[in-house]
Amino acid sequence: MRRIHLSTESWPDHPALDTGVSHALVRAVGDGTQAETVRLHRTRPMVAFGRQDTMNPGYADAVAASRAKGFLPIERLAGGRAAVFHAETLAFSWALPAPEPRAGIEARFRLIAEIVTEALVSLGIDARIGEVAGEYCPGRFSVNAGGRSKIMGVGQRLVRRAAHIGGVIVAGDAQSIKDVLMPVYAALGISWRPESVGSVSAETDGAGIEDVERAVRTAFERRFEIVPTALPTSLVEAGRALAAGHLAGPGRPEDAPGSLEAPGPNP
Repeated sequence: MRRIHLSTESWPDHPALDTGVSHALVRAVGDGTQAETVRLHRTRPMVAFGRQDTMNPGYADAVAASRAKGFLPIERLAGGRAAVFHAETLAFSWALPAPEPRAGIEARFRLIAEIVTEALVSLGIDARIGEVAGEYCPGRFSVNAGGRSKIMGVGQRLVRRAAHIGGVIVAGDAQSIKDVLMPVYAALGISWRPESVGSVSAETDGAGIEDVERAVRTAFERRFEIVPTALPTSLVEAGRALAAGHLAGPGRPEDAPGSLEAPGPNP
């Protein structure tokens, strides 16, 4: 049975450190210095901008709108458009070895979508894989409730000999996502339907983020040998060094050589 390390560590009080750690993790997996690892973690309120957003003429205004709503603007690892994290969302970050990372893009998207779908079904949700009309950061491997509202979005980043699968599951408080994305998407000139934002709590009788985390972990355990782990201090420090490069704003630093974004679905 394939062995995967599992970390639930997070650093919500340190700007962009969670993203920096995920960046350092996928590099370490690609270098062969870290085993395949999935992180299930929580972040401070953030709007995670993709590369397309950073090149948009309205990017500076979108960043300002995010800050005005109390959401830290960051630039994430994966491609796609702006997505939201807050206290009632579960972030996931899966770094896995991939000798030829481009070859397995769709298979990896499908696998994580199936895992999350299984987790949500176990909570009593009519979870389905696919994009709903007008969803934010659209992607065909989003997971939705009954074909009506988006609950999970996922993106992928490729580096040499490894891939990073990252995204967000909305456990509750869909309204906060709508409230911050309305001015952010208006600044970016993106059309979408705020009513397409869903959550686990809206589809269940009281399920919350702890239930979501348990369900996702169980879905992973059905497929893999899961080894709870603490990330090495050296990896966290490497993430700390990368964190500043993920703070959003005009003039984004160039990515390290050899880093690629996966085309296709995104959060």
